[in-house]
Amino acid sequence: MLGVALLGPAVAARAGGRPVSLPSADGTTLAAQIYEASSRPAPGVVLVHMLSRSKADWDDIAEQLEGTGITALAIDLRGHGGSGGSAATLTDMTQDVRAAVRWLSMRPSVRPDAIGVAGASLGANLALLAAVDQPLVRVVAAVSPSLDYRGVRVGPDLMKRLGDKPVWLGASTEDPLAARTIRELIADGAGVREQHLSPTGAHGTNLLAADKALAGALVDWLRQRLLS
Repeated sequence: MLGVALLGPAVAARAGGRPVSLPSADGTTLAAQIYEASSRPAPGVVLVHMLSRSKADWDDIAEQLEGTGITALAIDLRGHGGSGGSAATLTDMTQDVRAAVRWLSMRPSVRPDAIGVAGASLGANLALLAAVDQPLVRVVAAVSPSLDYRGVRVGPDLMKRLGDKPVWLGASTEDPLAARTIRELIADGAGVREQHLSPTGAHGTNLLAADKALAGALVDWLRQRLLS
């Protein structure tokens, strides 16, 4: 019993990362949570949530990444969670993801040559868009993307612009729009593309929470791509 009592507070103190803040390109203050790997400098991954949600949706994945030796930064997009600004214009949020990538890459404890971005739903589209013009981004993962999420558009042309950057794409077979989007995104055959379709009926980070095998596949892919 004594051993359990001693271990409990230590584990609790470690869980959940620690809060930080960073500026977006237009000065909007973004709230974030960083989960720092113990071995440094470490690869880094920016995690982008769904519309009307928050960085907390990524807690489980972020802690798994931290445990594998990858530092994770989960952000609140503008107008969400603890961040300032307005969520009225979704396209403005792309600059939030870019700012998070830059901020993470400048940390002495993070390898600037091993940065990834992962997003879910709206966050998936934002992650793909941010990766296109960010040379710092080495890999990108998109869970339940949409060809056009309220004006935030992705498509085969964007995939061509990503070139050789490896891309991980995941969705539920019960989510026809996301599954069709993935088929269209990989249609050109360019670059290294990995497709994962789950039979679990859920969307975005809800899908990762419901399908632990899919979540594990995402974490393992990021580990293989960024720790090599």
